[in-house]
Amino acid sequence: MKKYVAESFGTFWLVLGGCGSAVLAAAFPNVGIGLLGVSLAFGLTVLTMAYAIGHISGCHLNPAVSVGLWMGGRFPANQLLPYIVAQVIGAIAAGGVLYLIASGKAGFDVAAGFASNGYGEHSPGGYSLLSALVTEVVMTMMFLLIILGATDARAPAGLAPIAIGLGLTLIHLISIPVTNTSVNPARSLGVAVYVGDWALAQLWLFWLAPIIGGVLGALVYRFIGSPDE
Repeated sequence: MKKYVAESFGTFWLVLGGCGSAVLAAAFPNVGIGLLGVSLAFGLTVLTMAYAIGHISGCHLNPAVSVGLWMGGRFPANQLLPYIVAQVIGAIAAGGVLYLIASGKAGFDVAAGFASNGYGEHSPGGYSLLSALVTEVVMTMMFLLIILGATDARAPAGLAPIAIGLGLTLIHLISIPVTNTSVNPARSLGVAVYVGDWALAQLWLFWLAPIIGGVLGALVYRFIGSPDE
């Protein structure tokens, strides 16, 4: 149970820190943190939680990561569903806290997006469904490759959170203009439920694509990371 609670709090921090930076600080007058700041915020949430709860739950914070770790032989199947449920609970709770904060400003309109992921007319850069699909699959695949490689017993000890956090930062720098960057179904759901409408209608992609990417990343690492020639 402590693992599940840790995952819930960790995912809460990811959504509050990452999406919160996008909603509250990205375009703040004169001192907005912009795309670079939001990208860094997402990376920092993972880095900080990896050190805080990595030794308790493994710090997945992401259903696609949990599925990928299971596919990679690093995670037991019987804990997969409880982990995903815990992550979703944490994400929705964070979305609720963020909504309470953001709605305290005059003129706040959740229909403006609320850091939700989207494609087509709801893509920040107007990218198509195909572009969004390819982006989310490839970015999540590379994220799993980074995670599995950095946490391999042969990798330098104690540095995995830095590699993973910077990896997620880089992923956001690449893909925010395309989909607002998901690579995490729980993160997508955590804010989409408060937007409703188009955000929920397009949510299927941000569950399907990251999970496919997570599986592909695990399969790639099982091949290239095997100690057997």
